[in-house]
Amino acid sequence: MEIKDMTVEQLEERKNAIVAELDNEDADLDALEAEVRSIKEELEARAAEEEKKAEIRKTVAEAPAPVVVEKVEEEKRTVMTNAEVRASKEYVDAFARYLISENDAEVRSLLTETVSGTVPVPAIVEDIIKTAWEKSDILSRVKKTYIRGNLKVPFELSADGAYEHTEGTAAPTEESLSLGVVTMIPKNIKKWIRVSDEAIAMGGETLVRYIYDELTYQIVKKLTALVIGDITGASTSASSSAVDVPAISMNPALTTVATAFANLSDEASDPVIIMNKLTYASFIGAQAGGNFSFDPFNGLKVLFSSALPAYSAASNNQVYAIVGDLKGAQINYPEGEGIVIKYDDLSEAEADLVKIVGRQYAAHALTARKMFCNIKKTS
Repeated sequence: MEIKDMTVEQLEERKNAIVAELDNEDADLDALEAEVRSIKEELEARAAEEEKKAEIRKTVAEAPAPVVVEKVEEEKRTVMTNAEVRASKEYVDAFARYLISENDAEVRSLLTETVSGTVPVPAIVEDIIKTAWEKSDILSRVKKTYIRGNLKVPFELSADGAYEHTEGTAAPTEESLSLGVVTMIPKNIKKWIRVSDEAIAMGGETLVRYIYDELTYQIVKKLTALVIGDITGASTSASSSAVDVPAISMNPALTTVATAFANLSDEASDPVIIMNKLTYASFIGAQAGGNFSFDPFNGLKVLFSSALPAYSAASNNQVYAIVGDLKGAQINYPEGEGIVIKYDDLSEAEADLVKIVGRQYAAHALTARKMFCNIKKTS
């Protein structure tokens, strides 16, 4: 048996047996000595190995117990703002259902912040209304405010001018100032449209856009006509409750716009011309009949509105064009620029039609003197 295959006990027994064999007459002493040396080396190697194992066991026993760390994955939840919610498809779809049912529970449940009062409209509705304002060349230039209730706007009815005062002389006379006040009382501007049941079935963003595009366009068009009506219906004399709008009686000619412009106050810093498109053709005719290089519009921007009659269709003394600065007109929105929708699926149910009514609460008035000049037709 090889030494490496023997146990410690067997090695010890063999070592003792070698001691007995040394007394034999034919004992090979060199071989026995070499065997003893091998046994000793094997025993020492095994003892060293055991000692090393013992040290390792001791180190392990004395080491602190391992700390078990439980890794807890924290749920990451992103909370959307109301603005982000209103821009989502889910909110638009829920809002479309709200327009039909008038039940706001689902819409409000999607909002992450509590909102009292009217249900917030989707972001696309705000874009529709904003775009309608920007696309209106007339209303985009009108002053806008958002004051709740009736709004009183003061204006200067009359006042003394400034004085040049030389030091040491008598003090100038105290200014005599008289103010007028324009009271803006809001009213509902309404427009209703008929929509088929098939159109209602579109639902979602398609339905919301269809309703608001049409209603917003019609309400903006009506507000434009009302502002123009404020100008054309104004008196040429100011009172304590209304500003004045000068008027001239001239047919389309090369000097008509320049004459109207000359009647504006110094505060009219950004004047434009408002007329029907057919009237534009009449001015171009005057240009063609006179000096081709002369601009009949005096370099001013021309805005078009069908709220004014064409010159050819206007009656004598009727306003057919306006020159002025639209900052002299004002619209106040006590409830903001939003449009309130009402849904009626009963009135015309027999025709499979749904009536949708849009309402905007607004006040409109002229709030600055001589910011406009009316041009009237003369025989």
